Amino acid sequence: MSNSTPTTDNEKKKSKGNRLPCSPSRVLHIRQIPSGVTGTEVVSLGLPFGRVTNVLMLRGKGQAFLEMASIDAAVSMVNCYTPAPPHLHNQPVYIQYSNYKELKTDNQHNQIRPQAALQGVNAVQHGNVGITNALAAEGGVLPSHGSVLRIVIENVCYPVTLDVLCQIFSKFGFVLKIVMFHKNNQFQALLQYADAMNAYYAKMSLDGCSIYTGCCTLRIDFSKLTNLTVKYNNEKSRDFTRIDLPFGDGQRTVETSLSTPFGPPGFAPPLGFPQGAGPSVPPVPGALGPLTVTTSAAPAHMAIPGIPGNSVLLVSNLNSEAITPYGLFILFGVYGDVHRVKIMFKKRGIALVQMADATQAQLAINYLNGQRLYGRVMHATLSKYQTIQLPREGQEDKGLTKDYSNSPLHRFKNPCSKNFQNIVPPSATLHLSNIPPSVTVDDLKNLFTSKGSTVKGFKFFQKDCKMALIQLGSVEEAVHALIELHNHDFGENQHLRVAFSKSSI
Repeated sequence: MSNSTPTTDNEKKKSKGNRLPCSPSRVLHIRQIPSGVTGTEVVSLGLPFGRVTNVLMLRGKGQAFLEMASIDAAVSMVNCYTPAPPHLHNQPVYIQYSNYKELKTDNQHNQIRPQAALQGVNAVQHGNVGITNALAAEGGVLPSHGSVLRIVIENVCYPVTLDVLCQIFSKFGFVLKIVMFHKNNQFQALLQYADAMNAYYAKMSLDGCSIYTGCCTLRIDFSKLTNLTVKYNNEKSRDFTRIDLPFGDGQRTVETSLSTPFGPPGFAPPLGFPQGAGPSVPPVPGALGPLTVTTSAAPAHMAIPGIPGNSVLLVSNLNSEAITPYGLFILFGVYGDVHRVKIMFKKRGIALVQMADATQAQLAINYLNGQRLYGRVMHATLSKYQTIQLPREGQEDKGLTKDYSNSPLHRFKNPCSKNFQNIVPPSATLHLSNIPPSVTVDDLKNLFTSKGSTVKGFKFFQKDCKMALIQLGSVEEAVHALIELHNHDFGENQHLRVAFSKSSI
């Protein structure tokens, strides 16, 4: 094979026949590559997993071979991309082990450009500025984009924190700034690199990948912004070049957990990148494999209150005149099963909410921290307490502590529930279900209006009249309506189900 291009007949036979798949090899076979994809782009697929030592492009067949420096790197790459195929030019490509043990492309004139690209990429991996030559060797020009990426995270079933994004994207270069936000019912972030080419390779390698198997999928585009302005260092925004920025609420330290996100027990994450250098926070069981947050990933003055892995939330800045334990139970129950709620006896604007586990606690923080509730901006973070104690018999409590451990209203007690696939930020549009046949459009509009809502739109589902969408005047109105009307009794044991919708009318 040293003087001829390897054919892919054996690869096809193995994929079509009943033979066992190839044993792990440093050489990987990549297929269904769109026309126009360069060797540089193919090589970029292997960058997060280790050094790429060779590449062979079969342009007429839409295929390529990629040789990694070690079998371990190749295994990591296959394990990552098998459940969540990477995308090149917006098309999925598929990766499997090759039956070749090494690639030799010394005398193949048609491989000059890919080989030059490989050399350029390896120069970048070793900290040299060789990437311009790599692209030039491919016959291309430097991409006309900046260093800011727009990241949309789809199907967010488990928490994705700012520190997680930093850890993942730092594998491709120095991350300067990150801003996280919700827009169009989507979890989004803007991330700025020190160099535009770092942004290019991050997009090429990560677009279409899932942080966890089957969920938290990254959709990445180049932003039109050339620079991000960050005013605060907290769990929603961070400028890694400015450790002097305030938290945003007059606090001097960021009271947010810097541990990696909490994944479901036994969940296999595809983005298990090699651990970065430097001291790190010990990984949490069920989190992103070996992925950990290094101390360099956050300003040195940040404090870590509470207990990483804790399931009890501290919720503050509440409207003490309007808030109730039941209201917090319903609202936080959208993002997990609430076991207990305690409103502080002497400080009614502060409450503790105990979720079923740490994953749900982090998810609730992600979606509800900063949400307006009864005219106040609610703050949610991890508590220093590990459990909420029920009041002792005879202890004055005034009904401020409630146990909901066995509530029938838990949305996530069934592991196969569709609710896991429909976790979205608070939105002005609500999804209604379990609507009795006798209830009309006007009945539902009047019901929501009676609770102070402004109904802007309504639509029954065409295929299922038990479900509908209702659009209210604002997100805050929808939050209030969900608290008031989820489980509303229509009579004859028929109860309305209300959830935030990712659709709009």
